[in-house]
Amino acid sequence: MNKYKTLALNTTIFAIGSFGAKLVSFLLNYLYTGAMDTGIYNTKEVVELCANLLIPIVSFSITDAVIRYGLDRNYEKNAVFSNAVTILLGGLGVFVLLSPLLQLYADIKPYWLLLMGYICISCFRQLSTQFARVKGMVKLYAADGIFCILTLFLCNVLFISKLKLGVTGFLLSVMISDLLSGLSVWLIAKHYKEFSFRNIDRELMEVMLRFSLPLIPAAVLWIITGFSDRIFVRHMISDGDAGIYGAAAKIPNLLSMISTVFYQAWNMSAIAENDSKDRAKFYSRIFNAYQALLVLGAGFIIAFVKPLSMLVNNTNRFSSYASAYLYTPLLVIAVMLMCYNQFLSSIYTVSKHTQNSFWTSMIAAVLNLVLNTLLIPRYAVYGAIAATLASYFVCYIIRIFDARRYIPFPVAHWRFALNLLILFAMSHLAMNRLPLLYLWQIIALLLLCALNFRALLDTAKKLLRR
Repeated sequence: MNKYKTLALNTTIFAIGSFGAKLVSFLLNYLYTGAMDTGIYNTKEVVELCANLLIPIVSFSITDAVIRYGLDRNYEKNAVFSNAVTILLGGLGVFVLLSPLLQLYADIKPYWLLLMGYICISCFRQLSTQFARVKGMVKLYAADGIFCILTLFLCNVLFISKLKLGVTGFLLSVMISDLLSGLSVWLIAKHYKEFSFRNIDRELMEVMLRFSLPLIPAAVLWIITGFSDRIFVRHMISDGDAGIYGAAAKIPNLLSMISTVFYQAWNMSAIAENDSKDRAKFYSRIFNAYQALLVLGAGFIIAFVKPLSMLVNNTNRFSSYASAYLYTPLLVIAVMLMCYNQFLSSIYTVSKHTQNSFWTSMIAAVLNLVLNTLLIPRYAVYGAIAATLASYFVCYIIRIFDARRYIPFPVAHWRFALNLLILFAMSHLAMNRLPLLYLWQIIALLLLCALNFRALLDTAKKLLRR
C-alpha cells in the first residue's frame, strides 16, 4: 500500500472513531447544561480547564515523545515505552506530593482529591492509547475512542442526571471512563510485555525529555489562547456575551475536529516518511490538499452559516443566542488558520525542533492576550474574535517560513492569499445579510472550488494509483 493510501486509510479509521465520540459529546453538552445550574456548570468548566492545563505538565508531554521516537526506525519501541513509563511515574509522584496546593483555589478546593485522580488516570490513558498507535493498532485506538466516550456518557447519566452529583459526578465519570479505556487498551495491546527495567536508558530518557519539555508550555499556551477569549468577554463585558461567543464557536469547532482527526494520521505518516527521497513532494502535495479541503469546508460553513447555527445551537430567531451566527464567519477563518498551524507543528515534531513550537505558540498567546485587553472593551465579542484571528494569522506567517527551514517544500502563497480574500468577502456578505446573499455565496464557493480543484485532483490521483 502506498503512503497516500496509508494516510487515507488511517484518517478514515480515526474519523470513524472520532465521529462517534463527537456525537456522544454533543449529547453530553445538552446533559451538562440541562442538569447543572449556571454556577455548577461554570465550576465544572474551571475544574476541567485546570485539568487540561496540568496534564501536559504532570506527564512532561511524554506521549508526544512516544509517538515521535516509537515510530522512528532507529529506536526500539519497547525501550521508548519503558523510558516513557518511568518518566510518567516520576511526574505523577511529584504531582501527588504537591497536589494539596490545589486547595488554594476556592473553586477547586472541594474537588482536589478527585481532580488529582482525574489527572493521574488521564495521563495513564494517554500513554496507553498513544502507544497502541505506535504499535500500528489504529483500529483499536479508534474503537477505544468510541468505547471511552460511551462509558463517559453512561456514567454521566448515572452520576449527574440520576444521582445529581454535579461536579463530583463529572469527575467520577471521567475517571471511570478513562481508567476502563486505559486498562482495556493496555491489556488488549499487551503493553505489559513491552515494559522492562533493563530497557531504562538514561541517554534515551534525556533525548525524549529534550524533545517533550518544550511541548509543555506550547500545549499550555494553546489552551490559554483557546479559552482566554471567553474568559475576557465574561469579565470585561457580560456572561451573556460570553455565552454568545461560546455558541458562535461551536460550528468552527467542526473544522477543528476534522483537523485533529487528520493530524493523528498525518503525524504517523510524516514520521514514517522522514527519510524518504521524495519527502518534499509528499509534504507539498498533502499540505496543498489539506489547505484545499479546509478552505472548501470553511467556505461552505460561511455560505450557510445562519441555518447551520440555528441547527447546531438548537435556536430560533427569538432565542438569546440567535445572533451568534453573526460572529461565526470570522471564527471559522481563525480556526482554519489554527488548523494550518497544527499541520506545520508536525514539521517541528518530525525534525525534533520542538522549541520552535514553543516560541511560535508563545508569540500567538501573548498577542492574543494583549489584543483581547485592547479590543474587547471597545468592540466586545468582535474584539475577542479579531484578537484570535490576528494571533493565529501571525503564528501561521511565522511558521510557514520557519518550519520549512527544516523540511523545505513548495507552498502556493498566492493561493493562500486569494482563498483568504474570498473567505473574508463571504464573511462580510454573511454578517451583513446583503441582497441576493446566497447567489453571491454560491458564486464565491465556485471560485474557491476552481482555485483549489487542482490540489485535490493531484492527491486523488496518488490515492488511485496502485
